[in-house]
Parts: sequence; structure tokens; C-alpha cells
Amino acid sequence: MSEAQLTAVQSWGRVGAPGHRVVTPNGIGQARAVIARSDGWLAHGMGRSYGDVALNAGGTLISTRALDRFVSFDGDSGILEAEAGVTLDEVIRVALPHGWFLPTTPGTKHVSLGGAVANDVHGKNHHRAGTFGCWIHSLELARSDGSLRACRPDANTEMFRATIGGLGMTGLITRVTLQLARVPGGFLDSEDVAFADLEEFFDLAARSDAAGWEHTVAWVDCAGPRAGRGIFSRANWSSDGDRQARLEGFKLRVPLDAPAFLLNRFSVRMFNELYFRVKAARTKRARIHFDASFYPLDGIVDWNRLYGRPGFYQYQCVLPRPVQKEAMVVLLGEIAKSGQASFLAVMKQFGERSSPGLLSFPMPGTHIALDFPNRGSVTEALFERLDAVVASAGGRLYPAKDGRMPARLFRSGYPHWAQVDALRDPHVRSDFWRRVAG
Repeated sequence: MSEAQLTAVQSWGRVGAPGHRVVTPNGIGQARAVIARSDGWLAHGMGRSYGDVALNAGGTLISTRALDRFVSFDGDSGILEAEAGVTLDEVIRVALPHGWFLPTTPGTKHVSLGGAVANDVHGKNHHRAGTFGCWIHSLELARSDGSLRACRPDANTEMFRATIGGLGMTGLITRVTLQLARVPGGFLDSEDVAFADLEEFFDLAARSDAAGWEHTVAWVDCAGPRAGRGIFSRANWSSDGDRQARLEGFKLRVPLDAPAFLLNRFSVRMFNELYFRVKAARTKRARIHFDASFYPLDGIVDWNRLYGRPGFYQYQCVLPRPVQKEAMVVLLGEIAKSGQASFLAVMKQFGERSSPGLLSFPMPGTHIALDFPNRGSVTEALFERLDAVVASAGGRLYPAKDGRMPARLFRSGYPHWAQVDALRDPHVRSDFWRRVAG
């Protein structure tokens, strides 16, 4: 077991680097011993949360990277049990050759099972599959009082619900039992369609859902006078039966922090114009590997360095269905006026399937995720205006990607937060929870 007294730890957004005591247990037994003697600790997986939800400045971080053992996998039923430090990438490597895949996945496979549960991650197929938490059979949870609790929908139900999407507050997730999804192979049949404005986006999303497309997402231009146009991508699993588990190939690497001036309103507008013109020139149909479909940014090592040394924030929100169109117009309008447009802007529809998690982020409506370079007070002023739009619409922000959400917006967006706080392990701490829950 390794431990450092003072280690600077950054989130994926790289805004700040607070000091932590980082402990890496070599097994569940060691992990339980650590939490039994630690006051003010937090579990930490692969470090892919963008903000401060996985940081505990001045306290202890318990890394789960060595809790990486598979317990069991049934190739007939697709039920897999593994320790919480196992990554989604490792699950795919084991399961895909047998015809199984993750039931839903975020935009990176370098996420631990524990992190996927704690943040109740979602993917392009939310309108079909719901969140990651919808597919959890059971959890094992270690608490500071020495207990090891088995949590299922029918046993320790409230703790089960508080832990899914519970941001690590209920204890250390040690094991996860997950139902995988049957797939014919590792490739998807995809199609890209250009749309001119938000009205066309909503029409495309509705028609794609009705036509049975499982995975849908859109890149949207949020810069300048043409904000709202974009490229709608939809895909279904290919029936060819090719179960190639991994797409081998050259990976780009960002070796240095990019200059802070690189991403500005002019460069973003130029990028968006070029990207839209190239993609819109033709309707693109292709057979693509799951890596290219789900994890394009995993092909660029350390891509977060493109935002420079000050780092970046992601603003990821959902706007509920009754007001989604009107609110999205206002949201994109504020971004376009600010001149701080994001070139990584992703929009999709959330479906009706609800998660068992008390703090799960998705709700029926429209979701958008945008990355902004950290420009200090200028960026914060924009976020305050966007917060007002989200709050007025009755929407919410995603804690896993947040680094500055006001407490009032968290509490209004997540009315069950006090239930989770009541079930919180008394020795668990995080910068995020201190900020929003007090």
C-alpha cells in the first residue's frame, strides 16, 4: 500500500491542484483498514471527473486503482461482478469476445466501475437504456464503522439508491454486479445528418427515436450568428458478428499545455465553420468501430491540455421537456453573445427511463455539454447567466462535470440531496459536497 503525505491532485479540468494524502490499498481488506482509521476521506478512481466532486483538499484520497479484480462473469447471462477499480475498458476486453457490451457508456472508457456508479453515468442511448444505475444488480459498500454492506434493489434499498449517483458520499464502493447488454459485434452502422437550426434538431431526434436508432447525439455550433446548426449522428449495432475487442492504431498525444490564447472566439468560429462544412457536404453512412463511435477523445492522450495551464470548465445541463426548446434557444443565445463559444458542444435527448439513484442527473428533456477555457471572472459571469436559464427552466447541472455550481442550484435541481446527506458516511468528505451541502 502506497501513501504520500502531500500530493497535488488535479481533476480532468485542471483548475487548481490541491494537496491530498493519497493512499492506494492493494485489496479490499487494506481499503477497509484505511477507512477505519481515516477521518475525512474520499474514494478516487481514474480521475476523469472534470471538477471537484472527486477532490478532498487537505484530506485523504483512497485510490481504487489496485482494486481491479474480476470476481465472476457469466457468458450466458451477461452478468459480471468485479471490484470497483476495474475500468470500463477492462470490462469491454473481457465481455465483448463473448458477445456482451456495456449497457450504456460515457464518452471515455477510462472510468472505473465505482466511478461510473457514483456518478451514474449516461450515454448516447439514454432514451433506450437509461443510466448506468439502471443495470446494477448489487453493490458492496464499505463504511467507516467497519461494516461491509450488500446493497440491492430489495436489500438496503435506501442505501442502494443513495449510492447510485451518490458521488461517493455513502462509503467506499468495493464491488459492483452489473448486467451487460447483448451485442452482435464490436461495430456500429452509423449515419451523420446536418441540421440548420434547433427546430431541425428536435425533429431529427424525434424521427430517429421512432425509427429505432439506439445511439443518437449531435454536435452543435454555439458560436456566432449561426448558433444552433449542427451534425446529428445516429447509430445501431452492426449485425456482422465481428467481435474485435479493440481498435489498434496510432494515438495522438498533447505533450504540452497549449497557449491560453489558442482557443478564442475567432479560432472557435473558424473550427466550427470548417467542421460543419466538411460534415454537411454529404450524408455520411459508415460502419465504424465502437472506439470511434463512443470514445473518439480517448484517441488523443491528455487532450485536456489543449485548454492551457489555467484549465477548463465543462457546463453540462439538462433542460426539462416542457420548456426544452425555448430554454435552449436562450442558453445558446447567451453563449453566442458572450464570445466564449465552445467547440466541443454535444447535445442529445434524455428519455423517460428513471434511475434508482436519488441524485441521478438525467431527466426527460434536452441535454447539452460544453467545454469552456478558464478565463476567470469573465467565464464565471457567463456561467451565472446560464445558471439563471437552467434554474428558470427547472433544469439541473451534472455534478461529475461541475467545478463551481452554486449550492442553491444544486439543491433546487436535486430535491433528494438531504436524504443522501442523512445516509452519508460520517467520515467521507469532498470539496463538492462541502460547497453545495455545507
